[in-house]
Amino acid sequence: MSNGKDYPAQIQVARKTTAKSLGPKFLKKSETELLDAIREVIAKLDREKRETHRRRVSVGDLLTDRWQIARAYGFGEGTSCYDSVLILGNVVAGRNCWIGPNVILDGLGDLSIGDCVDVSAGVQIYTHDTVKRVRSGGTEPVEYAPTRIGSRVYIGPQSVIQRGVTIGDDVTIGAMSFVNRDVPGGTTVWGIPARASSPRASSLPTVKT
Repeated sequence: MSNGKDYPAQIQVARKTTAKSLGPKFLKKSETELLDAIREVIAKLDREKRETHRRRVSVGDLLTDRWQIARAYGFGEGTSCYDSVLILGNVVAGRNCWIGPNVILDGLGDLSIGDCVDVSAGVQIYTHDTVKRVRSGGTEPVEYAPTRIGSRVYIGPQSVIQRGVTIGDDVTIGAMSFVNRDVPGGTTVWGIPARASSPRASSLPTVKT
């Protein structure tokens, strides 16, 4: 950020004159009024969101449009992406995907996502890691590998997909799973590490208590 020294001399003089004539009390009052106005707008948007959709979201998601974010990144038609999603590098996503809040899409090693994929809240999908670099004291490089996700895939909340993994079509990944190997199409997997349930499973198994 500039400290003002690179501005033309006349602009610096004008700025000093304005600040002197207005005084610090006026400037502080203006900032306070602006902050109050912003808070009022946010509160109004929050009320409308709760009344219309019965949900509370972050300020970023109140002020942005999920479908517009997806379009800005070149994702397919009908795909939505929360403002809180961290997107790195080259990420390609198909049509009608839902990318939930607090997701990490790491495309530094190339990440592709097919059509009709639900990426649930808190999911982390990686295409690189720094394990060897750290363990070698910085002598080994960062490792990259492309990650591929097919179409009609459900990725449960808080799941982590390791770099270099390929996930086929029609796959269900249970919540809080760690996927560190390829997943063939038509499979349900869950766990740490994630392992297959049964081919063409229609739903996740229930846990008896």
